[in-house]
Amino acid sequence: MCALPYTPVICKSMHGITCLASTPVADARRHDASLATADGIVSWLTVYDQENFQGKRVEFTSACQNIMECGMDTVRSLKVECGAWVGYEHSSFCGQQFILERGDYPRWESWSGSNAYHIERLMSFRPICSANHKESKITVFERENFIGHQWEITDDYPSLKAMGWPSNEIGSMQVQSGAWVCYQYPGYRGYQYIMECDHHGGDYKHYREWGSHAQTFQVQSLRRVQQ
Repeated sequence: MCALPYTPVICKSMHGITCLASTPVADARRHDASLATADGIVSWLTVYDQENFQGKRVEFTSACQNIMECGMDTVRSLKVECGAWVGYEHSSFCGQQFILERGDYPRWESWSGSNAYHIERLMSFRPICSANHKESKITVFERENFIGHQWEITDDYPSLKAMGWPSNEIGSMQVQSGAWVCYQYPGYRGYQYIMECDHHGGDYKHYREWGSHAQTFQVQSLRRVQQ
């Protein structure tokens, strides 16, 4: 069972969720990234059951498959203290994906950004272990199964078509290094798809491997995940 807020313990749930309750020691460590790294903690996330960082609070250093196991019905605000994370609309890492990079997210709009789809729910999340902003490389292909026109990318592109990509779709991708966020529309808008070099061996041969919410090959902008 997960630790409830303000309980001075660390525990793991049946799904391997690590919950750090808020204590004076934890609060001090949260604001010292170098100490957190020295302790072997490379990812640190604090979630709240109310907007603007109010209400019940639980801290995580590893994946959470279902926030309800920690006594919350959903996440309404959060702070990424260290590392990069991906949040999911549903439990068990299903539904829409939301990139969560270091910073404060006081309301759902903060993590959904200019997403065209109104989703206030955030039920599961996990760290992105392969994020490396300085050394990221992805190859995109015109068709599925790595066929057709291809383009090796090492930078952020708010509009692939403006840079010469022949269509508004990508058939398949190979992530050689780092982690990437692909967006349905130009300007980093629409559905988000997190692509990582340590998932699927970095190979995404069809949109069905992009996430449970993926229903189309449409990708028109992408960027590297910030650490």
